[in-house]
Amino acid sequence: MSIGNSPEDERPFEDVSEEARPSIGRTLQQARIAAGLTVDDVSTATRVRIAIVHAIEADNFAACGGDVYARGHIKTLARAVHLDPIPLLEQYDAGRGGRPAPTPAAPLFEAERIRPERRGPNWTAAMVAAIVVVVGFVGFTVFEGGNDGGTKEQVADGTTPTATDSASPTTKTTKPDEKPDPTDSAIAAAPQDKVTVQVSAVDGRSWIYAKNHNGRILFDGLLKKGQSKTFQDSTKINLVLGDAGAIQLYVNGKKIDDDFQPGAVERLTYTKGDPQVG
Repeated sequence: MSIGNSPEDERPFEDVSEEARPSIGRTLQQARIAAGLTVDDVSTATRVRIAIVHAIEADNFAACGGDVYARGHIKTLARAVHLDPIPLLEQYDAGRGGRPAPTPAAPLFEAERIRPERRGPNWTAAMVAAIVVVVGFVGFTVFEGGNDGGTKEQVADGTTPTATDSASPTTKTTKPDEKPDPTDSAIAAAPQDKVTVQVSAVDGRSWIYAKNHNGRILFDGLLKKGQSKTFQDSTKINLVLGDAGAIQLYVNGKKIDDDFQPGAVERLTYTKGDPQVG
């Protein structure tokens, strides 16, 4: 019998340190190659410049312009090559002493305020204002001509109700039981001097990337089934649909009937006026 370490005790320890884990850039590069994509393919799909894609795959994040932008690029590239971005973001934060402090979010979703800005006339307020004016006029007339019995009789007979009756036909034009057709509402809400794009996930979920004419990202994320987003710009909207077959589009108030295939990635550009795909 031998005394000492057994063969099992002489096996080298498994290296589970952080150094043994592939770097962020190496992980993204391997996933891109496994997906059969080139750097140009990823750049086109994500709108991240080729030079920045190369730099990130080489673990050089200085070209991103800061931690916030670097995290955003890592997240976008990971989704493009079918990776979960969360472990990569945690690895990035761990290498820099933790996640950076949050910064105020820019008002990205300007188009979500279209409906409040284009509300119809407030007939109730108009009616109240008309009643106040009539009552004030009648009160002034009564005060000035207090000895005129005819005027008093007119007030007693109900001059104020007459004003209410005159305003009532206006209120009758709105029928509470009637609901506008969604298509009509979309057309009415679309300004003629802007391009308005409504994206709805009707047949499943899809990754959506939206950008305005200045290159500012309006949305970069997953749209779940039943959810919708509306984007607006003065010139054009650029879209990338991760699963175009699950998406229904309304552009400038008109439904887009393109026969998008399930699972297909579509890159679209829409401008003002009649929907034009660029």
